[in-house]
Amino acid sequence: MEIILLEEIKSLGKKGELVQVKDGYGRSLIARKQCLEATAKNKNDLKLKNKNAEKVAQEKYEEAKVLGEKLEESSVTTKIKVGEGGRTFGAVSSKEIAKAVEEQLQLAIDKKKIQLTESIKTLGVHEVMVKVHPKVTAKLKVKVMEE
Repeated sequence: MEIILLEEIKSLGKKGELVQVKDGYGRSLIARKQCLEATAKNKNDLKLKNKNAEKVAQEKYEEAKVLGEKLEESSVTTKIKVGEGGRTFGAVSSKEIAKAVEEQLQLAIDKKKIQLTESIKTLGVHEVMVKVHPKVTAKLKVKVMEE
């Protein structure tokens, strides 16, 4: 019996895959709503879903490239408290950078996508990596000034 998986099953495969199983096992999976019988209609529906998913993924990738280019061209400014001798109190966090991007550039970026290799504890211009999409990473310039 040929079936289309509706969810990942370790011994068989991933969601959306077309697999061959014994009839009894296939019927039990269908009863548990873990798969569909691979009829011509169901196979055609699966192909349409895959095409639509690819189209949506391509659109998201294009949007991420545009957002990455905007981030590369721009910079944001944050302020940090500084004591005697130019020593800073604390560090600039990814949450503060995300807030600055939203306020200054009107772009919504999740703080989890901002990748700080090391904490920013000095004044000046720092480059921060922003992972906009799994395939798109942009460099954002962050100017840290005295408060």
